[in-house]
Amino acid sequence: MINISSKRNTLKLLGLISGLAFLPSLATSAYAENTAINVGALRFTSHAASFVAYERGYFKDEGLDVTFRFFQAAQPMAVAVASGDVDYAVTAISGGLVSLAEKGAAKVIGGALVEEAGVDGQKILVSDAAYKAGLTDPSKLDGKSWAVTQAGSSFHYMGAKIAAKEGTTLSYKPLQKVGAIIGALKSGQVDGWTIQPHIAKPLDKSGAVHIIGNVADYIPDYQVTVVFTSAENAANKRPLTEAFLRAFSRGAADFNAALVDKTAGDEAALEMVNLVHKYVYADKPFEEAEPSIRNGAMRISPNAALNAASVQDQLDWFKSEKLINDSVTYETLVDSSYVTK
Repeated sequence: MINISSKRNTLKLLGLISGLAFLPSLATSAYAENTAINVGALRFTSHAASFVAYERGYFKDEGLDVTFRFFQAAQPMAVAVASGDVDYAVTAISGGLVSLAEKGAAKVIGGALVEEAGVDGQKILVSDAAYKAGLTDPSKLDGKSWAVTQAGSSFHYMGAKIAAKEGTTLSYKPLQKVGAIIGALKSGQVDGWTIQPHIAKPLDKSGAVHIIGNVADYIPDYQVTVVFTSAENAANKRPLTEAFLRAFSRGAADFNAALVDKTAGDEAALEMVNLVHKYVYADKPFEEAEPSIRNGAMRISPNAALNAASVQDQLDWFKSEKLINDSVTYETLVDSSYVTK
């Protein structure tokens, strides 16, 4: 790990200032001293807002004693939130999450990762074997195998939207975990997949996998991940939920300024990469991890704002695939009282 002369107090102040816009709609006092909560996450750069809020003391400022629980797919995280094993989490909207919301067990309370014009986003990948056989752009995906974690996952949604726009069909292969998908793609057991750039670019550079397109060309302004909690927390623990969102939003503001907008300066960017490296590619030397973390930085929604149109599009697709009931509405999934428009 590279040692840097950090200006932590200055960066904390900047984080506080950048998060002030979120405060008027929420209570401004800390929830309670040392309230223990579990936060669900993936070891992805897209989950950096939570990592920043933890490392820079923003959760502590709100009286929250956070323990992270790490997952390898979206749907198990949704189940953990609904059961109370995890209090708050960030992940993609899945059929499982929507079904839990319909049962009154979970609620989306904000937005996280989002595709944005001008910011490098998620990539369409194919195996080396498929690429050498002529699969060099998304129009040639017809009849090919497509990796998903589970039916109704974001990978399923993205694959279907790409196929629909290209007028092709895909054969979906559920492989449960991101690690299993990467292994299957590298070995040629599946033909295609989509993933965030901090994973996609190193795979492409290795030569075992190739980038052939961008998800944003098929799903512009896609709300990739959301912040969610149990229906119990959303309805009956409002001060706690607001405290979490305040801290999370400060973390997102720091991350965006350092690595997306790049307005915080070179030293702040380097410090951010060091911070994220504690959680993402932690098993790799800093020198190897740094380019992937920097190049994989996508926008995390400021103030946990939620793209309602994108969420509705995802719900409409789930319904078209008979993965959720037609009676499900936006309000079934989202508690709009928390959401920044």
